[in-house]
Amino acid sequence: GPGSGIASMVCGIVALVGSCFGWVGIILAIIAVVLGALGIKKNSGKGMAIAGLVCGIIALVPSIIVLTTAASIYSALLSL
Repeated sequence: GPGSGIASMVCGIVALVGSCFGWVGIILAIIAVVLGALGIKKNSGKGMAIAGLVCGIIALVPSIIVLTTAASIYSALLSL
């Protein structure tokens, strides 16, 4: 069924919203990308699977930026 496509799209959208919160965005984005790839491969809910895949990939960028920025701030504060 179209379950993986729908799940990918939902995870991708939530990952986009949660991408400001670091780990939440990365985990959901990875899940969205995996489910999107499975949905496209199985041809189930292909449009939603593509949307989830794209949202997941786009959400990875700000999530990684937030995590690396937080890590550098944390290490700078530790060295004071």
